[in-house]
Amino acid sequence: MSVAALAMLVGSACGRGSSGRTVIQNKGSDTLVNVAQAWAEEYAKVEPNTVIAVTGGGSGTGISAMINGTVDIANSSRQMKNEEIELAKKNGVEPIEHVVGYDALAVFVHEDNPLKEITIAQLASIYGEGGGVEKWSQLGITVPGCSSDEIVLVSRQNNSGTYAYFREAVLGKTIEYKLGSRDMHGSKDVVDLVEKTPCAIGYSGLAYATDKLAMPCVKKDDGAPCVAPTIATASDGSYPIARPLLMYTAGKPTGALEKYLTWVLSDTGQCIMQAKGYAPVKAVSCG
Repeated sequence: MSVAALAMLVGSACGRGSSGRTVIQNKGSDTLVNVAQAWAEEYAKVEPNTVIAVTGGGSGTGISAMINGTVDIANSSRQMKNEEIELAKKNGVEPIEHVVGYDALAVFVHEDNPLKEITIAQLASIYGEGGGVEKWSQLGITVPGCSSDEIVLVSRQNNSGTYAYFREAVLGKTIEYKLGSRDMHGSKDVVDLVEKTPCAIGYSGLAYATDKLAMPCVKKDDGAPCVAPTIATASDGSYPIARPLLMYTAGKPTGALEKYLTWVLSDTGQCIMQAKGYAPVKAVSCG
């Protein structure tokens, strides 16, 4: 039985179920869902009387649930918006932000695509409303298997933190996404589509990369070095589309919740983060 299914049987948000176990509800970012599940499984060995119930659904979904009091931890790959903070305060909730790791937001193309590097400006022209780049030949390349030469845009749905962060970091807050992109519900869906579509370009967390994809390095501008997405470049901030990974709680955590978040930030928790393809918040020595 999955941790999430078990939690449905034994209780609700940070409550004590009929079995005597404490249940911590954890919901949100699809970027973080795999590492959150790994944390939950490992923590069950450390604290068998505490169940961490993990579900995805996107950063916005998790934040809304935290504001409404139906989860204890909201996973997010973006910071809360001002309007979300205001709504939380109206509901009597004081959101507390916890940085639990760092991620390189990688650009994915088909494995046969010869694109080796790309600039932020080129990405903005590909994805942004009014941007003029719509064909691969405009970038000076020919993509095998893409007879139309059309760039097929693969994106995320608008409640995704990855969607919001990419827009802010690449397009800027005033530019909307182009119409016509294929908006996927999860990072794995982005990867699956790009793997099967020679004309496609997509973006997602580095942890979702596979050997059936190519990942061009990214340049902040024409004169800047081209930096590959890696754990190291996410950690030191040299990769142009690196971001913090966050957990939000309603107020300062106490009791079992505080104990769990302390463990997440411990060497054990951070080594799990690193093993899943994300940068830890501190230097760790992992066996």
